[in-house]
Amino acid sequence: MSTSSSKIIDRNRIELGDQQNKMIKSGWGEHTLNNSVVEKMTYRSDGLKVSGYLAYPIDTSPKYPCVIWNRGGIGEKGAIDTFTAKGIFGQIASWGYVVFASQYRGNAGGEGKDEFGGADLNDVLNLMLLAEEIEFADTENWGIEGWSRGGMMTYLTLTRNYKFKCAIVTGGIANLRCSSDESKFMRRLYEVTMGKYGNEDFIRKCESRSIVNFPNKLSKTTPMLILHGTADTRVLPHDSLDLSYQLIKHDIPFRLVMLEGGDHFMRKHRKEVDEMRRNWYRMYLD
Repeated sequence: MSTSSSKIIDRNRIELGDQQNKMIKSGWGEHTLNNSVVEKMTYRSDGLKVSGYLAYPIDTSPKYPCVIWNRGGIGEKGAIDTFTAKGIFGQIASWGYVVFASQYRGNAGGEGKDEFGGADLNDVLNLMLLAEEIEFADTENWGIEGWSRGGMMTYLTLTRNYKFKCAIVTGGIANLRCSSDESKFMRRLYEVTMGKYGNEDFIRKCESRSIVNFPNKLSKTTPMLILHGTADTRVLPHDSLDLSYQLIKHDIPFRLVMLEGGDHFMRKHRKEVDEMRRNWYRMYLD
């Protein structure tokens, strides 16, 4: 139920079948299944109706810190379905956090157009306003996380808002490079999202989305945990390595962990990655 002044237009709790619940239990643990609530939601962002998710612990008597989670991909490719939402967001919620996630404008039934780090960045920033409508959300205690393209969205968000107490990026895009020499995935991403490859507007968009070009704009009060697999062939490992040199130069707090043999999805390192993520949140949000 929402009012005309509400930013959240609608919320609907996700209910999965027995087989999917067993898969959640197997993939993310029994605690995720039994101790979290995950909802699909529609919210207002720059006058548009945008799709997303809200997740929180099943016990809503205390207030909980808030986490924004940024998805990867472009358009419908990379959109989070309800099963995956229950796993990813339910897990973080079961750790004791309220999770806000956007599908970005133009996706999953939302209005507008996904701009891959353009005006759709506001869809991330506007999630923070939603917490004011959640009575058990601690609106003064924020973390942010992103994977792949979501890592790029996280970096860009951290140049616009310095309120976050911590950030986590896994396999994040830090330097678009405007080059297809090393990654066919990135070349395809460029063509889909930013128009004609190599023209002046295309180059400008690449540069304005690459945090390595303006690391000085990042918050110096938001410690970042940066994780990257050494065998990532989609977003290449030196994205995170190149950024790390800049973070050292500008005295921005971070921890870089390169996981040996890890692919873009960290398939071999899931438990290790989850443990590091949880500990990072505990260190700075609890």
